[in-house]
Parts: sequence; structure tokens; C-alpha cells
Amino acid sequence: MLHLVLFTIFGAICVAGAVNLLVQRHPINSALSLIAVMASLAVEYLLLGAEFVAAVQVIIYAGAIMVLFVFVIMLLNAGEEERTKGSRVATWFGIPAVLVGGVLVAWTLIQHSGTSDAALGALPGAPKTIGWLLFHDFLLPFEVTSLLILIAIMGAVVLAGRPESGAQQPRSEG
Repeated sequence: MLHLVLFTIFGAICVAGAVNLLVQRHPINSALSLIAVMASLAVEYLLLGAEFVAAVQVIIYAGAIMVLFVFVIMLLNAGEEERTKGSRVATWFGIPAVLVGGVLVAWTLIQHSGTSDAALGALPGAPKTIGWLLFHDFLLPFEVTSLLILIAIMGAVVLAGRPESGAQQPRSEG
């Protein structure tokens, strides 16, 4: 019973952090909210008996990836976000899409709610097994993800270094 209560509490913290991530106006505050989400996910993994995955979640995601995100935010010198009215297209298509997605998720959860529970330790969770899966069976998606992150950072640096259209370029003497 205690596990269910803790799971629910940290699930609520995770959802609240994700919502806070979306509504923040300053990018650093959004990054801090994402750290809260990652930490609460690590606790969820601990409650599920996956200690190695929880440690990886904290070390890799809440640690290294978030430092990288904060570094890119600082490099871009991103200030407070401007609020606009938004797009009518996003309103007309976004709200129905969210509703359809919510119905699909609810339907999937209802369809699979009668499945039997897996015994603790029955799923692959040992570090050796996870390492084998990650670097053997899922090597291509792992490498593609790392390349996408690298490309996104390079794109952010290029966009941050681009001069504004109204700024005058220095003229070369000669």
C-alpha cells in the first residue's frame, strides 16, 4: 500500500513538473522543472525495483543532459519568452488532436488494464542485461539519438551566432 501511495505522489510531482515546464516564461525555470521531472521519474523507477535504471536516470538525464541544456540556454542568452495570441490553426487542430490523443491513451489503458502483473525481477533489469540490450539490440537508435542531440546543439549555436538583419556588418579595409 505504501508503494502505491508513493508511486501516486511522485507521479503527481512528475506531471506537475511537466506542466510547470510548459507554462514557464524563462527557459532556465523550464530546465529546472525538467530536472524535477527527471528526479521524480528516478523515484518511480526505484519503486518499481529498477535501481540501475533509476541511477542512470539521475546521473545521465538529470545530471549530464540537463547541464548540456542549461549550457545551451546560457550560450543562446535566452531571455524571457514573449507571449503571443497564438495561431488559429493550432487552436483548430491542436485541441481536437489533444482530445483524440487522450481518448486513445485512455482506451489503451482500459484495454490493457486486465493484464497480469509481472513478478519482481522477471523483466530484464540487471545492468549486464540492460547493457547488452542497449549496445547490441538497440545500438542504432542509441547512436541516432546521440547524433540528433549533437545536431540540435550545433543548430542552436549557429542560430545564436547569426547576426540580426538590422545590424551593420563590419566593413573590411582594403
